[in-house]
Amino acid sequence: MRVLTLTTVAGLLLLASQAAAQQTPAGQKPPAQTAPAQKPAAPPQKPATPPAAPAPLPPVPFPEGAKVAYVDVQQIANESIEGKSYAAKVQALNQKRSGELAEKNKALQANQQKLQQGANVMNESTQASLQKEIERQQVEIQRFTQDAQAEIQDLQTQLQAEFQKKIMPIIEQVAVKRGLFMVFSRDAGIVWANRGLDLTAEVVKAFDAAALNPAPKPPEPPE
Repeated sequence: MRVLTLTTVAGLLLLASQAAAQQTPAGQKPPAQTAPAQKPAAPPQKPATPPAAPAPLPPVPFPEGAKVAYVDVQQIANESIEGKSYAAKVQALNQKRSGELAEKNKALQANQQKLQQGANVMNESTQASLQKEIERQQVEIQRFTQDAQAEIQDLQTQLQAEFQKKIMPIIEQVAVKRGLFMVFSRDAGIVWANRGLDLTAEVVKAFDAAALNPAPKPPEPPE
């Protein structure tokens, strides 16, 4: 079960698809473009007033004697210190690979423009050589995109497993403290429940306390 929504790699796909769409065969000039017709300027309008945010619901006390509760694991991932740090790691890797891919696309587009502009002055040998380089760059970009996606997915999987390993003892700790028999996950689907049974905020608080004050590691046995 996925418990941690992290940064997607849609940007990588977008950059790669843009590069592939911009290829122009050797010797072919780019089509002429006509300027779009100018529309009359619309009269200025007053900015719409954004609707007021709904007032937060008042807290509901935990029902006395309740033996079951639930948590929103995704909310824990979004709000906890550990969850935010994991998301930041994925975001950093995504940005790094996206930047590298942007540089590769920039080099490819420069060669494509060079081929288009010099189609009438380059000899056939030069055109063929440049076209071959463009094709090599496109293959490299495609492979780089696939590798970057796999790398980011691997990191997501690793961090999700680590997050789940850390959060389960915290949930158990809160459940035992309240004398519960069972804790449900809202992410798995709950049709209705008393809001007082929601222990998400309590788990986030306990999770953050454990992150800020980790338990000391036991001493290693003497050799």
